[in-house]
Amino acid sequence: MVTKAEIPEGYKQTEVGVIPKDWETDKIRNLTSITTGAKNTQDKVDDGDYPFFVRSSIIERINSYSFDGEAVLTAGDGVGTGKIYHYINGKFDFHQRVYKISDFSEKLNGYYFYLFFSNNFYSRIMSMTAKSSVDSVRREMIADMLISFPPKKAEQEAIAEMLSDTDALIESLEKLIAKRRNIKRGAMQQLLTGKKRLPGFGVVNGKSVGYKQTEIGMIPKDWDVVMLGDCLAKNPEYGINAPAVPFSDNLSVYIRITDISDDGRFLPEKKTSVDHARANKYLLELGDVVLARTGASTGKSYLYNPKDGELVFAGFLIRCKTKENKLYSQYLKQFLGTHIYWNWVRVMSMRSGQPGINGNEYAQLPLPLPPTKAEQTAITQVLSDMDAEIESLEQKRDKYKAIKQGMMQKLLTGRIRLV
Repeated sequence: MVTKAEIPEGYKQTEVGVIPKDWETDKIRNLTSITTGAKNTQDKVDDGDYPFFVRSSIIERINSYSFDGEAVLTAGDGVGTGKIYHYINGKFDFHQRVYKISDFSEKLNGYYFYLFFSNNFYSRIMSMTAKSSVDSVRREMIADMLISFPPKKAEQEAIAEMLSDTDALIESLEKLIAKRRNIKRGAMQQLLTGKKRLPGFGVVNGKSVGYKQTEIGMIPKDWDVVMLGDCLAKNPEYGINAPAVPFSDNLSVYIRITDISDDGRFLPEKKTSVDHARANKYLLELGDVVLARTGASTGKSYLYNPKDGELVFAGFLIRCKTKENKLYSQYLKQFLGTHIYWNWVRVMSMRSGQPGINGNEYAQLPLPLPPTKAEQTAITQVLSDMDAEIESLEQKRDKYKAIKQGMMQKLLTGRIRLV
C-alpha cells in the first residue's frame, strides 16, 4: 500500500493502485457483457471461413460465426488459463469454455480494455488461489474485476494506438522469425541429407557423384550412414544422481531436462546448483552434447556453450563426446533438429511403451555423414549463420516486448499522459 506522502500531486489511491485524480474505476460487469461460446474444439474446420477461438493461443478456423463485432476473449480453463487473450473486431466463433467480453460501454475503448485486462487479470486470479496455477476461471472473477481508465475516450484511444503500434511491430518480428525458422528447417533437410551440396563438394571431374539408397533414405554416394556410437570418443555417460539446491555463486550450475529449451538452448531463468563431492566429474566441456533420456522430453538436446558457465549435467541426461576428427559436434547438434532424428526418437520410444532412450540405444542412432570434416564444417557454418540471424531477431523482439511492458505500466496507470 502506498502511503499518503508517496502519492504524487494530481493522483489518488484506489483499489487498483495510484491513478490520476480524473481517472475513473468500475467493475467489468458494468462496462461490458460476458458470455461463453457453444462450440467444441472438434468443430474446427481446416481453412474455415472464420476465426475460431479455443482454449489455446492458436486460433483455429470454422465455417460458422456466432458474433460479429469487437471483443476480447480468454480461456476459461486449460493450460492457458489466465495467460491467453485475444482481441478481434469482426466475425468469429468461440469454444464453450472461452469467455467473450464485448458490447463495451460508450465510455470504454475496446482495445484499451484488452490492454488493461490482459496485463492485470492473471495477477488478480493468482491472488485468489493458494496454488501455483489456476485450473479454471469463473464468470464472477472477470465480472467483479475493477479496471481504471481515463474519462476521455480520446486518451484511451491514444494509449491504445501507441501500444497497438508496438504490438504490430512485435507481430511483424514474430512472423519474420517464423519465416526464417521455416527456411532453416528446409535448409537442414536439404543440407544434412546431402540433397543439396555446397559449392566445392560432391563433384568429381565436373560431374555429380550421384546418390544411393540407404536405411535412412537417399544420400550422396560419397556419404556414409554411421552409428553415433562409432563417432564417440567414449561410451555415452549418464549424469549425476543428485538433488538440485538453490543457486549459489560458490557452486556449479545444474543443467536438467527442464533447463533446456525445445530448440536446444540453456534456460538460465530458474538456475539451480548442485552440491556433491563428485560434481566436477560431471562438468560439461567444449564439444559435449547432452541428450534427454526419459519422459516427454526424450530426444531433446543441448550442445555445451562455455558462455553458459560451468554446468553439471543431471541424471536424466546422457553425455556424448564426439571424435572431432570424425564427427564435428556442431554438425551433430544441427542433425539433432532434423525430421530424421525425431522420427527415430519416436520409433525408439514406442518400443518400450514408455518415452525413453538409454545410452546404448542412442549409440545406435544412424547419421548421414559427409566424407570430410571440411564439408561438415561448411554445412554447419551455413546453418549456424541462420541460427545467429534468428537469435538476433528474437533479441530484437524481446527488446520491444520489454519496452512495451514498461510503456504499459506507465500508460495504464496514468504515469504518462498522452492527452
